[in-house]
Amino acid sequence: MYNVKEIFRSIQGEGYKTGKESVFIRFAGCNLWNGKVQERLKAVCDFCDTDFVGVDGENGGKYSLYDLVEKVEKVWESAFTLKNKYVVLTGGEPLLQVDQALVNLLKKKKYTVALETNGSIATDINFDWICVSPKDPNYWKQKKGDELKIIFPQDKFNLKELLKLDFKYFFLQPKYDKFNKLNLNKTIDYCKLNTQWMLSLQLHKSFGVK
Repeated sequence: MYNVKEIFRSIQGEGYKTGKESVFIRFAGCNLWNGKVQERLKAVCDFCDTDFVGVDGENGGKYSLYDLVEKVEKVWESAFTLKNKYVVLTGGEPLLQVDQALVNLLKKKKYTVALETNGSIATDINFDWICVSPKDPNYWKQKKGDELKIIFPQDKFNLKELLKLDFKYFFLQPKYDKFNKLNLNKTIDYCKLNTQWMLSLQLHKSFGVK
């Protein structure tokens, strides 16, 4: 069974695929924070802005393999007429639950399958797209993929050294907290001076969608 917080349709709001019409499966649970606000400051990832606790979100629940893919199909068909079907597996940390069987069935249904992970679990599942957003170098195992996304500013990573890793695209994304404006300006300034890093903005939040 897969524990799913929510399944919803939207656009990809950040990174290289910004604007891409997608169905998102948000898997419940994470290994870098338990989701309890009172324990946030003790967590490895203490700046998460996502609710991944429980199975009570839109279309959330406990799904078998075939029921989960059937629900994704219904959500896609309710919104999009595009033939190029695209699904994003996110969380929390989706690799706590995602397996090759799920990816295979989604591909059989003609979906391009993207993964968004914190990188703490190495994987050899054949995703079509992998976005890694590590939160702490001590918990980082998946060090290759399509895009690397670092929340900024942080002092845990040597950004120049990260450019040597096996990724196609490198993004900095402003930290989403009470210092939003300052974080945005710092991120823009860094990207201007270090052009191998590109700016990632959470446009879905600006548009008021998920």
